[in-house]
Amino acid sequence: MDLKKNALEIRKDMLIMLNKAGSGHTAGPLGMTDIFTYLYFNFLKVNPKKPLDPNRDYLILSNGHICPVQYTVLAHKGFFPKTHLATLRKLSSPLQGHPHRTQLPGIETTSGPLGSGISQACGVALGLKLDKKPNRVVCITSDGEHQEGNTWEAILLAAKYKLNNLIVIVDRNKIQIDGNTEDIMPLGSLKDKYKAFEWSVQEINGHDFEEIEKALEKADKIKTMPSVIVANTTPGKGVKFMEDDYTWHGKTPSEDELREALEELK
Repeated sequence: MDLKKNALEIRKDMLIMLNKAGSGHTAGPLGMTDIFTYLYFNFLKVNPKKPLDPNRDYLILSNGHICPVQYTVLAHKGFFPKTHLATLRKLSSPLQGHPHRTQLPGIETTSGPLGSGISQACGVALGLKLDKKPNRVVCITSDGEHQEGNTWEAILLAAKYKLNNLIVIVDRNKIQIDGNTEDIMPLGSLKDKYKAFEWSVQEINGHDFEEIEKALEKADKIKTMPSVIVANTTPGKGVKFMEDDYTWHGKTPSEDELREALEELK
């Protein structure tokens, strides 16, 4: 599979979906498209025909507002028809502004309040270890969530119980709704912080498929501790007028902006 081409098509469909919805988040989903594409098409053991397969891997989305990328990737993977994407944020649609666990196949947890995802992932990972099951748990989290105490409590717990079946991927895009993370509440080096909390740590370019592959393969082999991949990403990736602009954190493209973005993505 051509991952770059697939990611490009996912970005296009996602922008069209967001434009139709008229509300939602754009920058983060575009920035995490490459990682989601690799996870679902090259790494995670998931079956669209058996979404509740007891042998599946689990993806826990902590920063639920970037769900447009997960929805689009799930549709491309075959979990549900792509035509459903046009219903994003519409009344009674299963594709809500934050994921709802029971409404859509492939969604493992309901997310909305930031800062709880790693705790949820720890619960799943610990339960799997107690049951002596080999399933893996991948948790996607934002960098801004690391401004919250609950996140660090979960990081402590994962280290204590040596949750080697847990891989956390941090979307280090350095933006949040009010501006740059380092202006709002400086996070410093997340790499150094996780190391201090006794995690296996890697830092990568979140748009380089080779780096994504190597990092996940390495994390998958760690048997003594939980793993984190700090992925440096560009919010709005692929659309120049959106890139690194925090104002696109929580808005969608107009008709003119959509045309310009799709033209660029050609």
